[in-house]
Amino acid sequence: MKSQSQQSNAGGMDRRIEHKSRKPKIIGGAVVAGVVVLALIYSTLHTGTSFTLDGQRIRTAEVSVGMYEDFIPLRAAVEPERTVYLDAIEGGRVEAILVEEGSFVEEGQQLIELSNTSLQLDVIAREAEVSEQLNNLRNTQLAIEQNRLKLKSDLIEIDYAITRLSRLVGRYEKLEGKQFISINEYEDAVDELQYNQNRRQVTRESQDQDEKIRLAQIEQLNSSVLHLEKNLTLARGNLDNLLIRAPRSGQLTSMNAEIGESKARGERLGQVDDVDRFKAVALVNEFYLNRVRVGQQALLEFNGRDYRLEVGKIYPEVQASQFEVDFRFMSGAPPDIRRGQTLQMRLVLGDTAERATLLPNGPFFNDTGGSWVFVLDPDGKVATRRPVQLGRRNPSMIEVESGLVPGDQVIISSYANFIEVDRLLIDQ
Repeated sequence: MKSQSQQSNAGGMDRRIEHKSRKPKIIGGAVVAGVVVLALIYSTLHTGTSFTLDGQRIRTAEVSVGMYEDFIPLRAAVEPERTVYLDAIEGGRVEAILVEEGSFVEEGQQLIELSNTSLQLDVIAREAEVSEQLNNLRNTQLAIEQNRLKLKSDLIEIDYAITRLSRLVGRYEKLEGKQFISINEYEDAVDELQYNQNRRQVTRESQDQDEKIRLAQIEQLNSSVLHLEKNLTLARGNLDNLLIRAPRSGQLTSMNAEIGESKARGERLGQVDDVDRFKAVALVNEFYLNRVRVGQQALLEFNGRDYRLEVGKIYPEVQASQFEVDFRFMSGAPPDIRRGQTLQMRLVLGDTAERATLLPNGPFFNDTGGSWVFVLDPDGKVATRRPVQLGRRNPSMIEVESGLVPGDQVIISSYANFIEVDRLLIDQ
């Protein structure tokens, strides 16, 4: 009989040994493979090694050599070369409008009539003040003249007394030694003569002093009257300003006034345009602010004729990324243009046209910034991304500085749908 231990060993030798399953290894490999595939797909989509594109949806152009003209297109508006504005010099109520808007007016012609009660009362008060000062001047002159005459009369009386007393003292001197008169009589006559002589000297000094004061007072009063008369003239001129007149001949193109309306001082009432001479006003992108100069020429084609203009004035203020430029017609404006009419012009930035390698302009530039392009191979089935260096550009052409040669075929349509890829497969 086998022992229990031997039986136990025998049972262990007869037990089925189970092998570990390989399924987890298979699943793990599949996961790794999937990750690799996804990584390849992601890499393909994001590095853009290739992209298939319908050839009918692209636009191509050939690099060539030609004359490059550095210009920018402009949309300009026709305006009068000279415009005179009508402002209310003095505020008031609109009483009458004497000319209709759009009419041709002559210099000095009456346009609008205003009324201003306060200004009219002020003129009346100034007139009364001037009249009062004139009366004061006349009264002062009269008083001074009367005082002068009085002093002159006093001087005459003193001179008469001195003459009389001088004769009397002379006779007393002859008689006084012979004791025909008393000493008191003689001394009284001498004292009275001396008194009148002293009095004459004082009266003469007073007359001279009064003469100086009289002249100063009259000069001051005359100056005051002149000042008041100037103020009165200005006040009357302000009253005349209530009648608005045309400052120059031209067309009344704007009238901002209605009967019964109150207008403040300095408020704009209208404008008169010179219809014989026009200018063109255009807004230019601020990118060209440092390239636009006074004297540069612009070209205009109007009704089958070519016209030349030049930059007359540049306004440096930038608003909404644009600045304003005035253009003068060099040999007269077209005969049929009107104020507010729109003109299509070309502003020439370069002095002359230059020979250069050129690529037609297209939407691709906005997508790449001019740093690279897609160039087609000779059979036109593959387009390869190529770095380039582009220079100046106008609405039709771009100057090529490097990266392209004449004869290269370049895709110039938009790259927005395949901007991340390196190669395009063109489906013909």
